[in-house]
Amino acid sequence: MANSDIGIDLGTSNVVITMGNKGVVLSEPSVISYNTRTERVLAVGSEAYDMIGKNPDYIAVVSPINEGVISDDDLAHSMIREFILKIAGHQLIKPRIIICIPSFITDVESRAVVEAARSIGTRQIYLIQAPIAAMIGAGVNITKARGHMVVDIGGGTTDIAIVSMNGVVTSHSIKIAGNKIDRSIIRYMQNKYKMLIGPRTAENIKKQLANLYDPSDEMTMIVKGRNLIRGLPEQVMLSETELFEAIEDDTFAIIEAIRKVLEDTPPELVGDIYDNGLLLTGGGALLGGLPMLIKRTLGVNCNIAKDAVNCVAKGTCKAFGKVTTLLDGFDNFQLYKYR
Repeated sequence: MANSDIGIDLGTSNVVITMGNKGVVLSEPSVISYNTRTERVLAVGSEAYDMIGKNPDYIAVVSPINEGVISDDDLAHSMIREFILKIAGHQLIKPRIIICIPSFITDVESRAVVEAARSIGTRQIYLIQAPIAAMIGAGVNITKARGHMVVDIGGGTTDIAIVSMNGVVTSHSIKIAGNKIDRSIIRYMQNKYKMLIGPRTAENIKKQLANLYDPSDEMTMIVKGRNLIRGLPEQVMLSETELFEAIEDDTFAIIEAIRKVLEDTPPELVGDIYDNGLLLTGGGALLGGLPMLIKRTLGVNCNIAKDAVNCVAKGTCKAFGKVTTLLDGFDNFQLYKYR
């Protein structure tokens, strides 16, 4: 693996980049800010994320990736270019790039991803499905005839797949993940407390207060926002039980998607999954009590991958070692497929 090889997990919430043998060299929000008058890019990543909700009208702060796919080509190209320059400067000469994509992505959406990579100048471009990358990144041996199940809960999509003998046996993807859960929290605060909070506050609530297995009224946190009726600053006490009520529908939609994949899986592989358990990756894997809730609901053991947030990106990096067994996606780009 050359030191200039780049692996990119192009997520809805975060972009994680690996480079050569260095491992993860960048992990920042998928956000870009630009001046609408001059159309000049002002900041990307963490610097742009800090501007959310604090920007004047003529400065736009947006995420060019929505629900796992590129929604604004030009801004995505600019954002990726700025990230690459941040980690490598101007010394990088036509690297090989592997980009991670959701399982169910159209040819048009795939082409947008490839064009974004081409915009920075590359020697070869590969695309890899998120479930395969997650398995490789977690160190699971997927070459044998044994079933492994992965549930990758990202920002825009939840990808679920059964993998055996280097291939995806069955899979399913839903557009319910971290960002959707954040929006449900915002809506709950509006409906119950007539309080407006921002996405950053909602994400913070989710990280600190989520308990999906055994929520309690005793565990609380202070939430600050703006009263929608009076228009003045306000704070309320939110409990674990209330938060569970806010995100219950989204959580069980993910569990139902897992059930659907299990129902479509050959019985021999279901037996393997019962023995191995399922693997949770992505930021959503860190929701408090989620593994125990899945076990109680579906009767399947759950394991959270080590470094779940960066697991997929690490898989893209390790995939360079398997490049001889994979189809080259530079001229006629395709999803990574094992021969």
